Amino acid sequence: MLANYAAIAVVALVAAAEAQDRADPLTQPIAVEQAVEWLALRPPVRIFGNSYLVGFGGLSVALIDTGEGLILIDGALPQAAPAILANVSKLGFRPRDIKYILSTEPHFDHAGGIAALARDTGATVVASPRGAEGLRTGRLAADDPQRGYDSRFPAVSAVQVVRNGETLRLGKTIVTAHATPGHTMGSQSWSWRSCEARQCRAIVFASSLNPVSADGYRYTSPTSSPIIAGFRRSYAVMRTIACDILITAHADQGGAKDRFRTSRGACRAYAGASERALATRMREEASR
Repeated sequence: MLANYAAIAVVALVAAAEAQDRADPLTQPIAVEQAVEWLALRPPVRIFGNSYLVGFGGLSVALIDTGEGLILIDGALPQAAPAILANVSKLGFRPRDIKYILSTEPHFDHAGGIAALARDTGATVVASPRGAEGLRTGRLAADDPQRGYDSRFPAVSAVQVVRNGETLRLGKTIVTAHATPGHTMGSQSWSWRSCEARQCRAIVFASSLNPVSADGYRYTSPTSSPIIAGFRRSYAVMRTIACDILITAHADQGGAKDRFRTSRGACRAYAGASERALATRMREEASR
């Protein structure tokens, strides 16, 4: 019953967005069929300390209150931007206090809403070097395994680049960038510490590690070797990063049932699930 209600609610949300934002090129609905699952409505929730989720049942969007402004991570689909800002407001924050929007990957399902969010908040958009290239064009890179879909999304004209290992400081919070390529070569995860009283937790917002592709792409092709090397690098990151709480870009990745995971082995398990999926995919390709 609840699942049916959620699906109906999302369809209504999409329909309302189509009617209201028909003239707004930055919030034009895309991937409407997947949106029923990806944009399943969820209330905003505190993760720990100054860290919150303001996204959906299928797509994660995080918010950090630094004391001197807010940091948003990811932007979901273009039509999701108003709902994200509404969730920020429900927590008692002002959307105009969002100073940075961090991107995990240049795909429409995670970056599609960033252009509208940046316009409506005045925030600075931040991404990896390759991620920034994708955001500026609004198109998938030539070496992206999903390039065959040619999925376009609203481009972001101004993007600040933060490289692997570099940090972004705002107020009481320091966010560290971790290159986690494979799903895209521009994918980047983000980590920070969040505290309550005397207790602190290391939180990781991980980019997607799902080895999926458009039809015809082969991970076993010699031209895909940089992608495979990227995945292996990402597995090493996820197995060594400080990780008390894991948020994944797709909330249901790795078989998760909750919107975030608090097991200390969550990041290692996340890497292991992707590694097994990639090995299975490559075995299947080799057997054809």
